[in-house]
Amino acid sequence: MYGDRATVRKILTETGDTWAVVGLSNNESRAAYGVAAVLQRFGKRVVPVHPKAETVHGEKGYASLADIPFDVDVVDVFVNTDLAGGVADEAVAKGAKAVWFQLGVVDEAAYARTREAGLDMVMDRCPAIEIPQLD
Repeated sequence: MYGDRATVRKILTETGDTWAVVGLSNNESRAAYGVAAVLQRFGKRVVPVHPKAETVHGEKGYASLADIPFDVDVVDVFVNTDLAGGVADEAVAKGAKAVWFQLGVVDEAAYARTREAGLDMVMDRCPAIEIPQLD
């Protein structure tokens, strides 16, 4: 298990409301698009991070985490496992408080590095599934 209930709850309720969603574009058939909409419904500010830097769900997009000109609380990662570790490292460099790897994304070395840097982290979970279950 890469995200105990306490860590999941902390990230979703205490860590902050600005979520950079890496891999988010206007492609409505991609999971990131729907998950971002759910996060918004629960009061999160969703910042799209994608090479196309598209505006998605009314929020201006950026090509990379480093391009975002303000603080980010959580980095939600919708890229394949081969790329996810690099994104986690970018999240640490950006000063994020937490990293969330989506369902199917597991990188134990990145998890260890991110936790060692002091960030909370969840892997192989989906915030859109978890957030409605909070009581």
